[in-house]
Amino acid sequence: MKRTHRPVDRRSAAQMHALAAVRREIGPRDRAGRSKYLREFNAAFRQYDAPLTHEQLNTRLASADIILVGDYHALPACQKFASHIVEQIAGKRPVVLGVEAVLSRDQPILDCWWRREISEVELHERLRFDCEWGYEWAPFYDLLISVRENADGVYGLDCLPRYDLRRIRSRDRHAAEKIRDVRERHPQAVLVVLFGESHMASQHLPALVKKELPSERTITVLQNLDALYWQAMDEGAEVVSLGPDTVCVFNANPLEKYENYRLCLERWHGDDTPDFTPAVHNLILSLARSLGFRADSPRNGTQPKHLVDSLPEVVYLGEHESADSLNLIQRADLEHGGCIYAPQSNTVYIREFNINAASREAARFLRHACTRANTPHVEIELERTLAHFGSRLLSLGGLDQNQTGEKLYQAYVEGRVTRAQVRRMFLGKAEL
Repeated sequence: MKRTHRPVDRRSAAQMHALAAVRREIGPRDRAGRSKYLREFNAAFRQYDAPLTHEQLNTRLASADIILVGDYHALPACQKFASHIVEQIAGKRPVVLGVEAVLSRDQPILDCWWRREISEVELHERLRFDCEWGYEWAPFYDLLISVRENADGVYGLDCLPRYDLRRIRSRDRHAAEKIRDVRERHPQAVLVVLFGESHMASQHLPALVKKELPSERTITVLQNLDALYWQAMDEGAEVVSLGPDTVCVFNANPLEKYENYRLCLERWHGDDTPDFTPAVHNLILSLARSLGFRADSPRNGTQPKHLVDSLPEVVYLGEHESADSLNLIQRADLEHGGCIYAPQSNTVYIREFNINAASREAARFLRHACTRANTPHVEIELERTLAHFGSRLLSLGGLDQNQTGEKLYQAYVEGRVTRAQVRRMFLGKAEL
């Protein structure tokens, strides 16, 4: 029986606030969604049949000859999941990988790297990766390394023109023909194909692959579809079935997807240093709004005074940069989670952006902003509890597995703790 959409609950309210802000920022710079091709993809997957266990997913994958994996290019979790599939299959059957990120014309370059004749740096330069593809190199290269260690080959499947949506169907035809060629070269191998998610509507690339290779069992694996995320979250499902030959896996939330895409847009517009300020401030204000805090309150009391004027500075630390103002514990937390809020300077330091860690530090900032005028210090255990609570509410995270924070989160989403009670905890006017 088909699942129907359920109302947004307390778990998703904070995420929805944050997601709406990111989409408003991205919208004017991203016109691709208006194309007929993208509309076909978005219309194809509006609901799912049933949740699946990971064991059921593995059973489906084990029966496949070709696995088409949908890739949201800006999200490293997607490339990591493709690597996981390759590694899982490699222990049982031969496997090869086909990728959209490399043009078929550049296969000789990829082959040189595969034979260890050129370095990572030379591969990156000769593929003209930043110019031709434009997404992050590191997650893709991690995938290539995993494939070289576990699989029998890797093949570029794409062709030009890449950025003309009027010609996108010709790229599907080209990819299907290349997949047929790879099958002829590797008749016994499982073919894993990592291609953009919009190509995965049943009438797009999957239909053409079935036409080229009708006797092959083809499975489509989608990742983190927005339209299904909230329904799946409501049922606690990490994998769902969309028919006998299609599944969707959830390994990131929509906010994480679009924040990563926003960063890509910034790089494409010439901003080489990542700017995480909009992301962190968005998390803070979304958490505050979902709990009923005002950003413009002129006085302390039931609200933090002028929250919008107290937002922290956000500093990105490069690989070799250090934050001298942090104490030893804060430096350790920064290295562990990639992000730390330092109340002494009202600064969020980011080494590597992680939505769970950033959500946790957003909650820690909100706790400090609420209590500066009310208490001489912040009680550490309550701060940890509220940090975990905020991370769960914004991103379903919770890196430190704080049991008290988890109990508070569960009580909140079940309605046993009210928004007013949580606000009082942030304000330092209530105990756990």
